[in-house]
Amino acid sequence: MTLVIAFIGEQGAVMAGDMREIAFQGDDSCIDELERELYSGLIASDDDLKERAAEFGVTIRVRDDKAKVSEQNGVLIGEVTETGESEIRRRSLYATRGSYAITEVIDSRLRVTQRGRASNFVVLGNDITKQIASQCIERAWEGGTIPDAMRVVMLTMQIAASVTASVSRTFMLVHTDLAANLSDAIDKDSRA
Repeated sequence: MTLVIAFIGEQGAVMAGDMREIAFQGDDSCIDELERELYSGLIASDDDLKERAAEFGVTIRVRDDKAKVSEQNGVLIGEVTETGESEIRRRSLYATRGSYAITEVIDSRLRVTQRGRASNFVVLGNDITKQIASQCIERAWEGGTIPDAMRVVMLTMQIAASVTASVSRTFMLVHTDLAANLSDAIDKDSRA
């Protein structure tokens, strides 16, 4: 799991997601420990990640080309995936002008876990990325326009990439000024 962050406002919504995907191969307990270090912020750089993986005897494959955010008919969609011991958990954030919803898919079942209204930042990520996002929002957000929110979102992405190897330096940024129907987008995804 890496980082997707969004701002949902009365005049529009903006969302960004990093593009990193890390595949791990090796002993499950070693992978679990490496992931714990990575997602808690103990591993800051790509070189540190390679070094720790070698120390654990874990093979890693890092890609920085996975699109985690998109815009479809006025709905911004961001997705993060967590791999647990026996399951893959997918969480999605749907945002449009004025509202958002978070869904979760576990073992092929999609359910809405949260809904909200405008004037909110929403973050999906691991412990360290959530902490970074919280600090950036606290320090840099004083209210304002969608372009102001974009600056906070981009700042969060840049700082997260400099602090943890779980986030790529490249990211995608999407926005909408439309107020679209979130339920239709969620229903469409649940059938896919």
